[in-house]
Amino acid sequence: MAGDSRHDVVIVGGGHNGLVAAAYLARAGRSVIVLERRDHVGGAAVSERPWPGVDARLSRYAYLVSLLPRQIIDDLGLQVTLGRRRISSYTPQPDDPAKAILVDEEAPSPGPGWDRLYATARTVADAVWPTLTEPLPSRASLRARVADEAAWEALFERPIGELLEDCLDDDALRGIALTDALIGTFAGAHDADLRQNRCFLYHVIGGGTGHWDVPIGGMGAVTDALRDAALAAGAEIRCGVDVAAVEPGAVRWDGGVATAGHVLANVAPAVLDRLRGREPSDTTPEGAQLKVNLLLARLPRLRDSAVDPADAFAGTFHVNEGYEQLERARAQAAGGALPDRVPCEIYCHSLTDPSILGPELRAAGAQTLTCFALHLPTRLFRADNDGTRERALAATLASLDSVLAEPVLDCVWRNPEGRPCVEARTPLDLEAELGLPSGNIFHRDLTWPFAETDAEVGTWGVETDDPRLLICGAGARRGGGVSGVPGRNAAMAVLKGR
Repeated sequence: MAGDSRHDVVIVGGGHNGLVAAAYLARAGRSVIVLERRDHVGGAAVSERPWPGVDARLSRYAYLVSLLPRQIIDDLGLQVTLGRRRISSYTPQPDDPAKAILVDEEAPSPGPGWDRLYATARTVADAVWPTLTEPLPSRASLRARVADEAAWEALFERPIGELLEDCLDDDALRGIALTDALIGTFAGAHDADLRQNRCFLYHVIGGGTGHWDVPIGGMGAVTDALRDAALAAGAEIRCGVDVAAVEPGAVRWDGGVATAGHVLANVAPAVLDRLRGREPSDTTPEGAQLKVNLLLARLPRLRDSAVDPADAFAGTFHVNEGYEQLERARAQAAGGALPDRVPCEIYCHSLTDPSILGPELRAAGAQTLTCFALHLPTRLFRADNDGTRERALAATLASLDSVLAEPVLDCVWRNPEGRPCVEARTPLDLEAELGLPSGNIFHRDLTWPFAETDAEVGTWGVETDDPRLLICGAGARRGGGVSGVPGRNAAMAVLKGR
């Protein structure tokens, strides 16, 4: 894309956060251009048809929505519908898959310890959630807002494993809770750096409730609504532009340059450092997952005959994610080996939203299945990405089979050429396809939702060392997940300043 242009704001990267920023800024009268490397916008928040000739639109990379504030939906007039899942989770017992824990929002909870754990989380969520779209509070002011010393201590000061072990006696229940601390995060329950706590926090505060919902129409429906809002407000979007350099007030690519009063970077901090010609300031981002997408001809039978598969697969289906299993898998991966029993969790979006399937597939009873395998860090794939992908996929499917009454591949839909509809993405695949450093789905380790220095207090958590350059992606403070929060906060930094 050749040509030079001048704008008030240039946004590098057309992921959902960049589109949020573009929509807010264009609605405020700023001239905005979004530059996207791929041939479409959305980043990880897209719906795609992975298998030619098969009319199934999967949320291919990002799966569920919890952290998107109602304020953003209303401010931008987004036509976005989120489907609430009545079944929270289904978990076969690690020592006997014929017995399982079904957490149903309309049924009694798993017990008083469970209630106490999530009452603690709700106390923190009520206080923290409204602050995500406000200037950064200090640690002390957020602590005062939580106004519960025990809850603050448990989530912000002590390893999350202590809270889980204090509240829950059952290994499976502890594991269910711990998974919220491990999504995209290679950590242990008792790690001293508390990365697991930060991950847990963002998984339990969404909307003040921690509910994770299915985007009706697929994740691409969210991106489409944001794109349309940005375009309607007057923003310009150019795809196929591979930005080569970010300079003070300018963005360059092969054959073109765009200058602006502000540049917003909807890329990972490590990528931004490279575009600025600097050594990465964060050298440790590492993905920790294998993403597997499947299309099923029918849901598999369970070893647990007391539960309808349509209920078991309706929420989050936890597979070999017992507390001790998770710790053992992490230790094996840290030692350089694939876990012998891969912990993973699966989601069947089509049970909540059949519209992502074409008429033929719906009539045949087909269902989508997306699987997120934990404790598979990037380091395991570097020497042989293709070979390790195949071994990790086989290990993940074997793990799933261990809790089913029949092999999952016996239930897989086949494309017109007879090939099974299964695909897997390693961290290195995500790096190549989406520009995520080492496949880290959060762009870097998640950060606390408060200022960690005096200089940060009152900022928006998106600032860099150059006042004309802001981060508007998941690598900003309070980033991660499909939220739009960093995009909105970057727009507020431009419009309102400190």
